[in-house]
Amino acid sequence: MPRDRDAGFTLLEVLVAFLIAAAALAVLFRAAGESASSVAVASRYTEALSRARSHLAEADALIVAPGDREGDDGGGYLYRVRITPRQAGAGLAGGLTPALFDVSVAISWDSDGRPRAVQLDTQRLGIAPPRAP
Repeated sequence: MPRDRDAGFTLLEVLVAFLIAAAALAVLFRAAGESASSVAVASRYTEALSRARSHLAEADALIVAPGDREGDDGGGYLYRVRITPRQAGAGLAGGLTPALFDVSVAISWDSDGRPRAVQLDTQRLGIAPPRAP
């Protein structure tokens, strides 16, 4: 009785199919791992942006004292707020002089051994500090 060669798969065909499936699974697992890492990085950027906005809102109260402030913001984040006078306007009654200030807020952190940062820059109107006589 002759053997029918179309009755099943050969060992070589099964091994090739197994290798193709293994390679496809490896690619899928790697993509899933990179996707999870990207989500974590995006989450840290979102948190940093929220912290920067908070410091920017706080800067309105600090406009009267231009300069640099920096420190630890908790959770592995560091902050730096820089307020510099840009342009003073004409004096008003009472000796007050309106001025335009550049405000820069930077939040930095380490993620996967790499330094990362976000920075927000804006301008605010305030009162210029009195000049020394």
